[in-house]
Amino acid sequence: MENHTYPKNMFLLEGLKVTQQSSYPAFILLLIIYIFTMVSNIGLILLISMERSLHQPMYILFCNLPLNDALGATVIVPRLLSDIFVASPDRYINDVACAIQAFCAHIFGTTSHTILIIMAFDRYVAICNPLRYATIMTNRMIAKLTVFAWGSAFLLVGVLLGLTLSLSRCRSEIFNPFCDNASLFKLSCESVIINNIYGLTFTILLLGSSIGSVTLTYLKIAMVCVRNKNRVLNSRALQTCSTHLSVYIIMLVSGFIIIFLHRFPQWADHRKLSAILFNVVPPWLNPVIYGLQTKEIRQKIFNKFHNNKVTV
Repeated sequence: MENHTYPKNMFLLEGLKVTQQSSYPAFILLLIIYIFTMVSNIGLILLISMERSLHQPMYILFCNLPLNDALGATVIVPRLLSDIFVASPDRYINDVACAIQAFCAHIFGTTSHTILIIMAFDRYVAICNPLRYATIMTNRMIAKLTVFAWGSAFLLVGVLLGLTLSLSRCRSEIFNPFCDNASLFKLSCESVIINNIYGLTFTILLLGSSIGSVTLTYLKIAMVCVRNKNRVLNSRALQTCSTHLSVYIIMLVSGFIIIFLHRFPQWADHRKLSAILFNVVPPWLNPVIYGLQTKEIRQKIFNKFHNNKVTV
């Protein structure tokens, strides 16, 4: 048991560990990144919503990604910003807010995979079955894929956090920049073997289905491109797939760094920083990658800016 006394139903959160001299630069940098992340992601959703020419299955499914990125950044960054100028012994968070933050953080991580899975399916149908694309990717199918991406995440994360929140607590100090499942079940003195087994199963299932489905999809797409001698179609397929693959690799590498650093307790501070970056870097880069590499979206953005200049 800890010797410190904490307010009832409150946890002491470690937050972002920065020196007093670097607190202002860290605050300004995080704030700029957060504002850019929110403006760019919400801007993409609004652009696709308002432009009828972008009301296609690929872009409608893509809207899930900036929505999830905005969620992931909002769950973590505002709290980090508010804690930067708060003394470490005073960084309290109530148990309900902590549970909500942990739930949303894991939803963001899980849907980052499931959304890219359904987007890979869309690319597979478009390239491997172009003649049947319109009959397969109907509004009903888009709705089913969207429900799958979010529904499976809510189910998996709900069970994960449900098991953790059912544990009794004998500690109140969270040694992490933000609340997550691992930091919450470490507050208990009960056996957490069931939590560990489910957490491992959850991770293997998610990563296995994600990597397996995306790899299989791109292998089939590559086979179709090799057999197809049309350079124009192959070039378009490569362009659309490279955008999706770039976003997927950035997300995957960011996640694997956290998993890798978990194996080395002496690198705990590096792991905590990488956990923050997982919620900051992909949401910041994704709209840039899709905005610049996707021709239709890029043209619409340039047209908006051009029309605004003409009007002025």
